Amino acid sequence: DVSQWYETLGVPCNSDQETVRAAYINLVKRFHPDSKSSEADVNKFQEIERAYRNLQDKFCRERFNKNDCEGEYGLYYNEKNDEPIDHIAPQHRQYLSYAGIGSGTPYQRQKQHAKHKAAKAMENVTDFRINKMQDCSNKSLTVKESRKKAKDIKTKFGVDRLVEDLIQESMSKGEFDNLRGKGKPLKNLHRTHNPYVDFVTHKMNEVLIDNGFTPGWITLQKEIAEHRENIKNRLITDRAKIGPLPLSQEEQLFWEETKIRLAVEVKILNSKIDHYNLVVPLLSKQQFHFNLNKEAEKILQTEDSDDDCLER
Repeated sequence: DVSQWYETLGVPCNSDQETVRAAYINLVKRFHPDSKSSEADVNKFQEIERAYRNLQDKFCRERFNKNDCEGEYGLYYNEKNDEPIDHIAPQHRQYLSYAGIGSGTPYQRQKQHAKHKAAKAMENVTDFRINKMQDCSNKSLTVKESRKKAKDIKTKFGVDRLVEDLIQESMSKGEFDNLRGKGKPLKNLHRTHNPYVDFVTHKMNEVLIDNGFTPGWITLQKEIAEHRENIKNRLITDRAKIGPLPLSQEEQLFWEETKIRLAVEVKILNSKIDHYNLVVPLLSKQQFHFNLNKEAEKILQTEDSDDDCLER
């Protein structure tokens, strides 16, 4: 019963919420079990607490059930106002501002809009700096490429000019007067050559050959072939000094000593092959190292097979 709740708190039935609250506080000071008051009573305090909570619920329902006031977002206006409202802006008009950003109260929307503007400004600054750096980088690359191209052209013209000066100087000294075929048309002008050979190297070799000179890599190739053949002949000679397979212990020792003696020669030969591979103009002319153990084993087996054939 509502009247009993008011009576429990000791206030009139038409008391407002503030009066009820003040009466409740005074009663709590008197009857709360922890107040150390002589009137402290648990049952009485529970009754006061229950009456106060019920009245608070009553006030809450009355506040939300008012028919003469309506509103949203905590803003209210009186519907009974007879004044014309055509000139009054709708309450939600404020939520159409701030570029439609954010939610909540106008103050919250204002803060959210300010943060959004700051983030947008920072994004624009970052984009501007990135574009500026890209422009500077592109300009720098363009300048470097232009300088490199100009340097290459200058170097090319410088080399061409130097070669031309040397040719003219040699002609003035008469160094080309003793060339074979002087004053005659060039032979084999349209002679084909390997397309994988550098044209300059090809022409240099051609000039050397036409004038009785041999390119260095050809001479080195001949030396390598002779050196390789010499090592093989020495292996064959020493193989003839021992008997057929299987070799005895003394024969095996002799054969190993032969390979040890030839190891120095093989090292020199392989060094020549390395130098040859660096200067030869044709990739197909490259040579592999001489493998002493493999070649010795091949000769050892071959000579043994020849002996078997002779016995048969």
